[in-house]
Amino acid sequence: MAALPVRRTTQSLARTVKSHVVTLSVPLGAAWAVLGVNVLLGGVLNNYGVIPRTELGAARHRLCAVPARQPRAPHRQHGLVPRARWLVLTGGTKRFIIVSIAAALGSGVCAWLFGSPGSVHIGASGVIFGYLGFLMLAGWWERKFMSIVLSIGVTALWGGMVFGVMPGQLGISWQSHLGGFIGGVWAARALHKRGM
Repeated sequence: MAALPVRRTTQSLARTVKSHVVTLSVPLGAAWAVLGVNVLLGGVLNNYGVIPRTELGAARHRLCAVPARQPRAPHRQHGLVPRARWLVLTGGTKRFIIVSIAAALGSGVCAWLFGSPGSVHIGASGVIFGYLGFLMLAGWWERKFMSIVLSIGVTALWGGMVFGVMPGQLGISWQSHLGGFIGGVWAARALHKRGM
């Protein structure tokens, strides 16, 4: 008799793992595919990023689509990228999608508003900073033990990356990082208010 609940739990776990693998693999696969196409085309896709304060730039990137265009291989900073995606996804696919969109929009808007004239902003690092902002501050609003522990752990392990939202290295879009981080923090607050 006890085997039936164990079997259901195992099947449920298998479905969850399969769903997570698909949800995480699709955007990563798309980023690598776009990178491959960009390399084959000699980097021509790099011209279709966020161009600050231009109508053409706003129309071309549609603010949320900029992370799809990678100038180089996807970031692997301190092991955060795969772990951050998975940690956000543990709260459910809907939450993962909302946080991703909020981070992408924040990244695009900030790059468009505050980027240097004539610069072109591309890449998914702003979304990664959005995941970081979400994970660091979700515990603050949720006030649940595990959320607080997760926020403290993420802050302890990767909190130093927050300095990436400030002007620094030439050729790195700190504006995108800042906007993504703000988008992630906004998502943490908004999702808590909606009980998600």
